[in-house]
Amino acid sequence: MRAIFAFLPLFVRLKGPLTLTLVLSLVTLAAGTALLGLSGWFLTAAALSTAGAAFNLFAPSAGVRGLSFIRILSRYGEKLSGHDATLKLLSDLRQWLFARLFPLAPLGRRLGRGDLVSRLLGDVEALDTVFLVALGPISTAVLAGVAMTTLLAFLLPGAALVYALAFAGAAIGVPVLLVAASRRTGAEVVAASGRLRGVALDSIEGQQDLVIFGETQSARDQIEAAAGDLARARRRLGFHGTLAAGAVQGSMAIATIGTLVAGLAALEAGSIGGPLMAGLLLAVIASFEACAMLVRSAARLASAAAAAERLQELATMEPAVTDPGAPRPIPDGGAMSLEGVSFGYGPGRRVLSRVNLGIADGSCVAIRGPSGSGKSTIAQLLLRLVDPQAGRVRLNGVDIRTVALADLRRRVALMTQDAPVFHDTIRANLLIGRNDASDEALWQALDAVHLGDFVRSLPRALDTMLGEAGKTLSSGQARRMCLARTLLSNASVIVLDEPTSGLDAETESAFLADLPRITAGKTTIVITHAQVPANYDRVINVQAGRVSADRSAM
Repeated sequence: MRAIFAFLPLFVRLKGPLTLTLVLSLVTLAAGTALLGLSGWFLTAAALSTAGAAFNLFAPSAGVRGLSFIRILSRYGEKLSGHDATLKLLSDLRQWLFARLFPLAPLGRRLGRGDLVSRLLGDVEALDTVFLVALGPISTAVLAGVAMTTLLAFLLPGAALVYALAFAGAAIGVPVLLVAASRRTGAEVVAASGRLRGVALDSIEGQQDLVIFGETQSARDQIEAAAGDLARARRRLGFHGTLAAGAVQGSMAIATIGTLVAGLAALEAGSIGGPLMAGLLLAVIASFEACAMLVRSAARLASAAAAAERLQELATMEPAVTDPGAPRPIPDGGAMSLEGVSFGYGPGRRVLSRVNLGIADGSCVAIRGPSGSGKSTIAQLLLRLVDPQAGRVRLNGVDIRTVALADLRRRVALMTQDAPVFHDTIRANLLIGRNDASDEALWQALDAVHLGDFVRSLPRALDTMLGEAGKTLSSGQARRMCLARTLLSNASVIVLDEPTSGLDAETESAFLADLPRITAGKTTIVITHAQVPANYDRVINVQAGRVSADRSAM
């Protein structure tokens, strides 16, 4: 539960809407309780009256109608305010989380993809409704119980203590026990949900290979196993909820019987009338409506607590790299070098071993090698996404560990092999590279990558919407769009990691042949497995984590 309290600053920002939701929820419950109590008093008084003509039917019936309208309007307002606050909380929560995730990039090797997706989706969703389905109803129930106990203390003192104890058991005791009993199961639900998402995501993305190699049944078995684990965990959670619901009903029965016994004694003593006793009895029953909601709330609270712990774990991870205490300035130019660099992702997983590599300012260099040879690791080291275990990476003679990360990444830009085209306009996609770029600069970048004429032919030109993941573009056009975005940056060094990934051989050759012209004036490092045209300044081979002797481009 302490993990949930760590998110209180986000709730405090929305204290106005959340307080309004709580007040409206309390008004709804109070109106419902008063409605049932007044109805009971009204019907009993009318039945007991021997002077029907003299009995005032209009005032009670008007009260019933008025309370009905109040309950309807307050319920509507509660839902409107609560959901609006929840959506705002969701936005704040995602901003909070992503602000903490960016310094942790890349996360691929630290968390499984399915686990990361589960935390970004399922855990956030479990937490964003914590007020609406847990904290809000609990607060409302406690306040309603205090109000009803106070009313009984004045009108039917003999029932006040029994009611208070029964209601406290239903509103506090049962939820606390349910959360304690469901804590482990709630964590299992969250974890099982994450596993199911991960298996489903891997199966969908790898569907073609699974079909080709005849492994669809294996994927189906994994999905069924993960779904079975989730179903069993949810059944256990539901069983706990059923027991808790029974306990709430038992508490309500105790409170009702206690009120009835005290009411009959007071009625016999003449200190209370029959209609008032009937009204109080029905009001007691109605007040337990809040406790009935707490069963669902407490069960959600257990899952929310587990989700909060997972999000806190993610947000408090130590970044792979941090800014130096006293950053140094970066001299002009784009010369980069690796000096005796060794790097590995764990014991026995050495990727680079004592690599020495120098890249001259303004040159266009290709780094070639098979998959797993360490090419992409070099790209991460040049951007300081990771730090070497030994050796140094220098930019213009300065160790990049001594410069501010923001300064480094303004000077060195990276286009990854899976660089995305976003579901937005062409203009918005390009402005990611430099948000103050003029239209003239955008057109220059598009012309440089041979996309200018294509974009001009579109009805809305730069304001044309691109489909999700660039589906309205060919593979070659999508890669060139990402390259144009990278070129727009003011970086003096451009690192392209497998820029022709997913392209056919002809498009790949044309793309690589264009790069030296397109990036003229910038230091360009192309990491690829493909054959490199002769117009590159150098081609460097990487094999098993070592850089072999340079050779001429071919």
